[in-house]
Amino acid sequence: MIDGTNDAPALKSADVGFSMGIAGTEVAKEASDIILLDDNFASIVKAVIWGRSVYDSVRKFLQFQLTVNVSAVVLVLVTSLYTAFTGDKVPKSGLAAVQLLWVNLIMDTMAALALATDPPTPALLNRKPSKRSEFIISAPMGKMIIIQALYQIVVCLLVYFLSDEWFGNSSMSYHDLVELASAVMFNTFVFCQIFNEFNSRSITNGKNLSI
Repeated sequence: MIDGTNDAPALKSADVGFSMGIAGTEVAKEASDIILLDDNFASIVKAVIWGRSVYDSVRKFLQFQLTVNVSAVVLVLVTSLYTAFTGDKVPKSGLAAVQLLWVNLIMDTMAALALATDPPTPALLNRKPSKRSEFIISAPMGKMIIIQALYQIVVCLLVYFLSDEWFGNSSMSYHDLVELASAVMFNTFVFCQIFNEFNSRSITNGKNLSI
């Protein structure tokens, strides 16, 4: 952190350039990434904590969003192919467009608010700085995305293919059975996302619920 007029190249080349908000020059402020408004060195600690907290919030939501998208794409593809090869001339997806829109508008919006409201903790300072070349999706996140997506796909498809035996009757037509299977799978998919939201609170191998 330097504040001379000729320090702009050094501030730009730094990973994170700090400058003083009161005593610093305008050139230094424009070249820096973070400006300390109170000229207090203790504010650097707050900036690091909040920066890491925001970064973790983005990764949490990304983990949740990728899980939802992967499972939804596979479910739509499999159910559409199934209806196409079982006598329906027009392939019908197990998740309708309106249902997917509802999931995107409600679940993703609420998930973004929920996963971004965790307050920063001093424990974030114990973590090593992230490398510039580090991928935003870590190994634990990738494992969680794959396992959670596979779990949702298996559960939803199981409910979809067995819904006629569990909830249907012999008087229902083929179209009614497809509508029933779609409705049951959609409700199951929504409940899966609720539990997935709790799982996404952790981007490591640690606990995702604090007591």
